[in-house]
Amino acid sequence: MHAFLQSEGNTGMPVIFSTEIDISTMQAGDFKVTTRSGASGKMHCASVLPATDPGELRTVLLIGQLGPAESDPPVRVDVVGHLQSIDGTLDFQGASASVIPLEDGPSIVLAEVVEDWTLVGTLGPRRVRGSLCPTEGVVQAIRVTWEGGVTLKDGNEPGEAERDLYTITVEAPDGTRNEVKPLALANLGDGDNNHMLCMDTIDRPISVSFPESVFTDPNDDLNPATKIDVTPYR
Repeated sequence: MHAFLQSEGNTGMPVIFSTEIDISTMQAGDFKVTTRSGASGKMHCASVLPATDPGELRTVLLIGQLGPAESDPPVRVDVVGHLQSIDGTLDFQGASASVIPLEDGPSIVLAEVVEDWTLVGTLGPRRVRGSLCPTEGVVQAIRVTWEGGVTLKDGNEPGEAERDLYTITVEAPDGTRNEVKPLALANLGDGDNNHMLCMDTIDRPISVSFPESVFTDPNDDLNPATKIDVTPYR
């Protein structure tokens, strides 16, 4: 579980789980946020919007009394209620995470091969539907999850230049490794913290990296250079 303070006014915090969650078991009271002084405030809302595409129900946005960033910032998030995983096999009660400081830029926290990439952008309310991978040439895709929503410095969505900045290390059947670029960048325009890297190779993805100072979070902090191993589809 990752927690990333990311909202002007110190009132919002994305919390990212290791698996998708059963939102029918979720309520604001399931979460406790503790500040540096040991205080805790009331959570007013917990929502998965706008990350509602298949495979994305792991990012929860908490809105509440999180403490002032300057004098008493939040340092810890605990799950105190019985919040279940989407398959019902996990109860996250007792899970906790340290809060990433507000001034730190966003990094990638998850990269996974997905089976349902053709469905992204087709489910949920229209305003939170991401763009699709091309229908031709794509043979697999990787979902990349950032610590919070990211855009370019001018607030626009990434384009071809940013697609080319993603680097995927892949392994061929003979064991050799190469670095490739995604054929296309998808799951854009929905305001969430996920990108889809659409690939035209069947070689096994090993890791994903992205250079520093390209994306900003809602606090206008630039991302550091970030790299993460790819989780295979289960």
